[in-house]
Amino acid sequence: MAGKIEVQSVHKPAVKRHDINKLDLAFAMDCTGSMGSYINSARENIRKIVEEIVASEKSDVRLALVNYRDHPPQDSTFVTQVHDFTGSPNTMKGWLSATSAAGGGDTPEAVADALHDVLKLSWREDATKICVCISDAPPHGLGGCGDGFPDGCPAGIDPINVVHQMAEKGITLYIAGCEPSITPYKNFFMAIAYNTGGQYVPLSRAQVLTQVIVGGAQEEMALERLMEEVNEEVNADIAAGRAIDETEMSRRVHSKMASKGIRSKQLQRNKADLVNAADVPEVSALSKLTNMADIKASFKPSTGSERLTFASRSFGGAPAPMSAPVAPMSAMMSSPEEGESYDVAEAPITIAQSHRMVKKSLARNMVNKK
Repeated sequence: MAGKIEVQSVHKPAVKRHDINKLDLAFAMDCTGSMGSYINSARENIRKIVEEIVASEKSDVRLALVNYRDHPPQDSTFVTQVHDFTGSPNTMKGWLSATSAAGGGDTPEAVADALHDVLKLSWREDATKICVCISDAPPHGLGGCGDGFPDGCPAGIDPINVVHQMAEKGITLYIAGCEPSITPYKNFFMAIAYNTGGQYVPLSRAQVLTQVIVGGAQEEMALERLMEEVNEEVNADIAAGRAIDETEMSRRVHSKMASKGIRSKQLQRNKADLVNAADVPEVSALSKLTNMADIKASFKPSTGSERLTFASRSFGGAPAPMSAPVAPMSAMMSSPEEGESYDVAEAPITIAQSHRMVKKSLARNMVNKK
């Protein structure tokens, strides 16, 4: 259970309203040798991605791309390549057409540099902001053998600090994790996505990348429409000087929305909810740490055989328990032969979504100081 957050009763400006018709969608793309099929899938489907989001959400979409590899001497080509926002799918396709998969050196890559460059893009203040990071390798400094920069990013960028800045700026991070390569580092990536109110989405084949991007955007834009109501609950406690317990606040928000019959779009994998990060003890513990050094000291690679919980759901006026029955990891990972697929369902708001919205509200108010 998350600890209580002490909040002083001081005047704070209201969280700025989002324009639900605006979407800024940035991609952080690992461009090392193993990522060719994912780059090709993004390039071939970028127009379809935009058209489906516009058709479903009636939105004004801008796109950005940050390619990344690694620092010398691990890679001699580039660390990052930054393409700031454009409203043209053709321009984005051109950037992707000029992108190739090569090199990489050691196992870790310049994830910290890529997220830092994403943070510095020209995000519209009132837009829904989403970063989709497509990766199969960890950042430097997470521990383990074969890291050419075991002390972390050689540029001195701490990805945990960057992720917290993203959350404060209202940028929701989705990690499209290319499995099985990324499986040992899944808990780390799930934790940093969760800190922004985002999600970790497992991929076993490139063909489903489009479904993930479209579905994730649809879910986040749907949740953004509910954020004003969440902000009211959070701000009421702030104004009263009450300590905020994230778990209790999430239950309160969920109960209120469930009693009103509120529904939302939800990205699902093989017709099942994605894992609720709040229900995974290792992920919850990592999400409370504030720098990469502490993460490294606590991190243990996943073996892929752990038992994880599915996202909780409630269909009535009372909130569901935070933990649902557990299932082995193998039951949650479909092989391409089993027909892995993603789609978007419209269903009653879940406790997992409520928790993610509370995380967003607290970050945007900059009151979630541990």
